Amino acid sequence: MTAELEFERARSAMKRDKRGHAALEALARAALPAWREADAIGPVEAEARRSGSARLWQWTALLHRGLDAHDKALEAFARAADIAPEDPGIAHGRARIAFEAGLPASALYARACALKPKDPDLILGLTAAEIAEGRSSDAIARLSAIVARSPAWPDGHRRLAELRWMMGEHRDFADATYEALRARPANDALWSTLLQLFVQAELYEPLEAAIAAARDAVGDKGYLLVFEAVLFSETGRHAAADAAFAALAGARPDPSIALRHVRHLLRTGRPAEATRAIDPWLDTAAGLQFYPYAAAAWRLTGDERISWLEARAELVRVVDLAPHLPSLDDVATHLQALHRARSRHLDQSVRGGSQTDGNLFQRIDPIIRQLRDAVASAVSDHVADLPAVDAEHPVLGVRRDLPVRFSGAWSVRLAGGGHHANHVHPAGWLSSALYVALPERQPGEAADSGWLTLGEPPTELGLALEPLRRIEPKPGRLVLFPSTMWHGTRPFAKGERLTVAFDVARPPG
Repeated sequence: MTAELEFERARSAMKRDKRGHAALEALARAALPAWREADAIGPVEAEARRSGSARLWQWTALLHRGLDAHDKALEAFARAADIAPEDPGIAHGRARIAFEAGLPASALYARACALKPKDPDLILGLTAAEIAEGRSSDAIARLSAIVARSPAWPDGHRRLAELRWMMGEHRDFADATYEALRARPANDALWSTLLQLFVQAELYEPLEAAIAAARDAVGDKGYLLVFEAVLFSETGRHAAADAAFAALAGARPDPSIALRHVRHLLRTGRPAEATRAIDPWLDTAAGLQFYPYAAAAWRLTGDERISWLEARAELVRVVDLAPHLPSLDDVATHLQALHRARSRHLDQSVRGGSQTDGNLFQRIDPIIRQLRDAVASAVSDHVADLPAVDAEHPVLGVRRDLPVRFSGAWSVRLAGGGHHANHVHPAGWLSSALYVALPERQPGEAADSGWLTLGEPPTELGLALEPLRRIEPKPGRLVLFPSTMWHGTRPFAKGERLTVAFDVARPPG
């Protein structure tokens, strides 16, 4: 059953029992995945006010959050917390909303942790709140102590390593995981976490050593062969990679393994084989991950589907948004204060710069709200002008009758020589680049220095494919394009570049 049908069923039940709290909670629960919060919030909030139910105030807050009204969500959670101050779920929700809204949240998270001390989500939430408040050393020290007490917690190890990497500790970022494995050498989850960290960091020598150590400790486990196939492919040992992927072929189909195999086939000059490997996945739930590689394979083989997928000019939009934005100098100053990291995120495309944490567009400060409103209007215009609905197309096949929502938004600050590696955001629908501040061009720089490129696959695949389009950055310029389209930037010589990027959420149904 679709989310829309679930919501209509819940609404019918609520109409039969207008003040029944169970029916109203079911209505709110069904509204969130269907993007029907606006249709649920009236009766839920009205009954919360009438009855003083902490649970209904909690649902009211979550419905406001779904509508990106974090100021109202904060008020509703405050009411819920006044009624039920010992409820850990309400305390957690209140802390999370405050954090998302860009308000100091560590005290609220500490309160929630006191109510439920061993909740991993609360521990990680408190860590994020401390970093947002400029206390990264405290956050790392506290999380390190918790991981030392709970050494078999993979998510804790992963987050600790990510934080250390972001703060520039690249040599010893995974030391805590190694320490835990010395005491628990048979722990497959920890080995898998460690190996994935090295893949994300593109550290292949440590990856190879860790695979060997893991094999000595746990034997020939299947997941080690997966990491070995990745290692061999990424380091140019193509025959060994072929053998590893062949050995994996009889296993249960796994999209992550299939995607790595496709990368290997493209890297080794076999686009026709890559196309045959891709095609069965395009109509599955994992299909969006494969479309970027399909675009590369289709271009290399002359497959006519590339015109259908990416060649339409209307899929890309360039807008001068400056007249609708706050002062770009004010925006730049505001964004610079949000950059806490000293290095890139471990699994992101930034090279030579940093990226903000959290969803920028959930913040409630006036500059960000004005920025978000201008962007949402531009996205709505773009969606209205897209070509006709095509149910098979990854961009054109979605419904367009719902308001724009953002699944993520962040700022990137690049220093001289910085750039974005070519990448995609297949979890989104539309992606973006909004230029806030740009460095001065230096004598002798390439004509396309700092430009955005669309349609160029990752450099490490070694494919002879030029970008489908190059776009010059200008202050206040917004570029919108499909989230499944390869995009990156050319390096620039000197100075600082500040941008905002976001993903438009893919509508349900």
